[in-house]
Formats: sequence, C-alpha cells, structure tokens
Amino acid sequence: METRIVPVILSGGSGTRLWPLSRSMRPKQFINLVGDTSLFQKTLERLRDIPGISPPVVVCNNEHRFMVAEQMQELGIDQEAIILEPVGRNTAPAIVAAAAYLASRPGDEQALMLVLPADHLIHDTEAFVVAIGRAVDTALSGQLVTFGIQPNRAATGYGYIRANGAESADGARAVDAFVEKPDRDTAEGYLADGNYFWNSGMFLFSPETCLDEIERLSPELRQHVGDALQSASVDLDFLRLDQSAYARCENISVDYAVMERSDRVSMVPLEAGWSDIGSWTSLWESGDRDDEGNVTHGDVCLENVSDSYVHSENKLVTALGVTGLIIVETHDGLLVAAREHDQDIGRIVARLREAGRPEVELHRKAFRPWGNYDCLDNGHRFQVKRIMVKPGECTSMQKHLHRAEHWIVVSGTAEVTIGDETLVLPENEAAYIPLGERHRLRNPGKVPLEIIEVQSGSYLGEDDIQRFDDEYGRS
Repeated sequence: METRIVPVILSGGSGTRLWPLSRSMRPKQFINLVGDTSLFQKTLERLRDIPGISPPVVVCNNEHRFMVAEQMQELGIDQEAIILEPVGRNTAPAIVAAAAYLASRPGDEQALMLVLPADHLIHDTEAFVVAIGRAVDTALSGQLVTFGIQPNRAATGYGYIRANGAESADGARAVDAFVEKPDRDTAEGYLADGNYFWNSGMFLFSPETCLDEIERLSPELRQHVGDALQSASVDLDFLRLDQSAYARCENISVDYAVMERSDRVSMVPLEAGWSDIGSWTSLWESGDRDDEGNVTHGDVCLENVSDSYVHSENKLVTALGVTGLIIVETHDGLLVAAREHDQDIGRIVARLREAGRPEVELHRKAFRPWGNYDCLDNGHRFQVKRIMVKPGECTSMQKHLHRAEHWIVVSGTAEVTIGDETLVLPENEAAYIPLGERHRLRNPGKVPLEIIEVQSGSYLGEDDIQRFDDEYGRS
C-alpha cells in the first residue's frame, strides 16, 4: 500500500532581508522572484510527482490568508487545510499545530508529514522527488528525517548538520549534531571533511513521531498548541487557532525545540540545486548570470558593470562602471548596497521601522481578497488610486468618516451601491460617494473591473473604514 504523504507548507516568514521587494504584508514567498510563479507556488508545483502525495496543509498568518488561497487557486490545487497563526511563534509551534491537526483526523495519524518552507528554490525537482522517496521507510520506522543539502562551497550563512557513519540501504545517515553558522575558516573545514551538510529546514516524519518527541522534550509547547487547536474556529476556508492559547507558546524553532535534542533524527542527503533565497546574494547566485556575472530583472541598461544584481519593477534602471552591487527599484523604494553587506539589510529595515515608515510593511500596490489597489498620487487632502476588482468579487459594504470618494470606470462594468441606491456603470461613467455614506463596489462582469478613485478629505488613512458586511469575514 502506498504511503500517504501530506505536505505541510510553512508560510509565516516576512523576508525582510529581501527588502524593498519583500515586505511583511507581501513577503518573498508570494512574489515572482524567479520566473512567472511565486516561490510559494513553486513549492506546491514540485510536489506533483511525489508518489502518495495529498493536498497540502498550509500554516500562515492571518494577513496572508487570502494570498495563500488565491495562489493555490491559480494552480488548481485544493488544500487539506489552511491553518492561521494568530501570532508568530517560529517553526516549532507551527509544525506541532499541523501534526496535532493531522493526528486528530481518522487515518491521517498513519500518514507522513513532509514539512517544507514556502520560500525555498529547488532547481532539480527530479532529484528532490527521489530524495523524498528514499526517506519514506526511515520516517515510517519512527525517525525524524531531515534533508541535508550537499554543500558546494564554504557557506557561512547556513547552519550545518554533522552526519555520523555510512548511509543505510535507503540513503539515510545518523545525525551526530546540528551546528550553528560557522566562520569562514570553520566552513572551509566542514567542506573538506565531507560529513557536514547544510541544514535545509525540510523534514519528513509521522504526526505521531513528532508529537511523541514534543511531548517528551517540550511538554508545555505541546499543551499550548493542543489548547489552541481545541479552541480553534473555522473562518470561511481557514482554521483559526485560538489566540490566547497560541500566544503562550514559546517562540522557538523546531531545531532548538526538538531536532537538536532528539535521539531519533536521521538525515537524507539532497543535491538538487537548493537555495533558501535568504538574501539578494543568494538570489544572484541562483539566477542566470550574463558574461559579466550580472543578473537582471526588468527594464535595465548596464555598461561596464560586473557581478551585480539589478532589479527594476517600475522605472528604467541604468548603472555604469560598478561591480558587486545590489540595485533594487520598486514603486516606492530604491536599494543600493554592496553585495558583501547584504546580510545587513535588516539594519536598514529596523531604522525605517523605528521611523514609522510604511514602506516596511506595505507596498504601494496592496492586495485584497477582491483584487488590488495601487496608490498613484497623494497630497494635502487628496489621494488617487487605481482599483482592480476581480470578476464576481466585491468590496465590503462600508463607510468613511473623514473622506469622500469619486469613482471613474476605466474598463469593465461596475455595480455601485450608494446608500439605498444601486447603479450599474459602464466604461467612462462616474459615481460620487459622499462622506459618511454607506457604499460597495461589485464587479458583475467576466473581465476585471478597473476604476480610478479620487479621495478627498481631512484624513485618508486605510484605517478610516467602518465595515457593515463583508463576504470575506473581515472585521
């Protein structure tokens, strides 16, 4: 009988080291950094050829829930569950929540959990699938299987796994120790030794094995996660963990909570062109470099430039006579950094956060379950947005206390509710929503609806929204 494997996709990260492209409200896993699909979608796509694979369980935070659902829908992939973390508590509570959820479902306690971060890149999908298959029997025997990446350089940005002894018949090796990120000389020694592997953060084990070890090594964590699941609520297609119970969980990684302390850990080597895309340099290393060693994206013109990563989202970006730079342009931010300092980008983000800059959290273009909006211009008492509403979708019924709005239909057909009146507006028609009036925008058509919205008033912040009815369960 074929073993059932349930992917557990961890999608709670904020990816600040890839700022300004990655921001907490739309982090790197949901962005098309490599090719035409996001890292999250690539993670889902590489699962298709694994024997016995089942619909995934995704663990994410509340703010990202609709992006997760939409990107899965784009691929035609159904989920087993989307579990919402009310607060971020690192990987151990997230994995335990998924294990406890599966263990509570008849038959799933005999399945295997394939735990995968949502933001990794793997070039050789075939080698990845083979490695998963080699790990199945070891996981079924009650081991916690981790996947160690065969290193190809003396990297100092990764933790390492020290393997002990020869491979078993199915390719697994015993794990002797987990090692923190080394300095350059130590990393060179690890590479020469041959028994050290990069710690990928990918695992295969049964829910029962996971919960047994958590119960033994971190019983309080097991209790708090169990309480959060017991008091969880269903919200549309999402399972929302109880906030008060989950907040009591220790903020701890699964490595510290379990893997480094358990005597039931095995490792299967993986050589598949892996990268955690943890920095702009790792994205440069994973990209297709030209003859001068440059990786470019978007509208870029370079002259006498080498070994650089240049990314344009909106404008023409030019560079002349430089080497080893990271240049990233977005609608509302520009980063210029030396590649050797890309691990310090978090310091810039911290300074911006201290200054209260919205660019840390938000993109100029914001995504909503009904579509998106892009802030085109703003000034004293006015703001201009381009709004797109997907076919069949609608905004909430709402009102604003400090602003009025003018809507102009650019393309598509708009169904506009203002107070007790509902209008159908074709292209080039407009509507006015007075301050304090209830209103809603719906797209009744089969093509995207685009409108230009002009706001005017004393306060134009996004928190000036009072919702009365919302199809997506937002408060």
